[in-house]
Amino acid sequence: MGISDTVRSLFPCIKSHSTSDSDDSTHNVKFAGGNVSLITTKESWDQKLAEAKKEGKIVIANFSASWCGPCRMISPFYCELSEKYLSLMFLTVDVDELTEFSSSWDIKATPTFFFLKDGEQIDKLVGANKPELQKKITTVSDTHVACVPQPQ
Repeated sequence: MGISDTVRSLFPCIKSHSTSDSDDSTHNVKFAGGNVSLITTKESWDQKLAEAKKEGKIVIANFSASWCGPCRMISPFYCELSEKYLSLMFLTVDVDELTEFSSSWDIKATPTFFFLKDGEQIDKLVGANKPELQKKITTVSDTHVACVPQPQ
């Protein structure tokens, strides 16, 4: 089973959209109807964070693993949230696929959700706690919307 199959088994709502026919390693993977991307390289992480900063978006980064039961349990809910909160950028990182990168984030358990603004951590949630994830996402979304200047 390749990484694409493994990730699809973990997140059944993922759809792959290749951004380049000549480079099979570069994929723009998104949740159906949402704004969540699967991060498969450090470069794609950097690109998404730069995009979020440019667009003034807060990033929710889900560090998970295909073998993790709680990760599989919360993945449909994460998909649902990605479709509801389109003003936020949702990312998923497979800790086994990007081991060294994940280690740099000091991941002690999966799933771990990081909330980032301009690439800096503003909050964190460890574990598959649906009510707490909902609460934190609602809070950052409400705070973010309140801070975005409205057109005159």
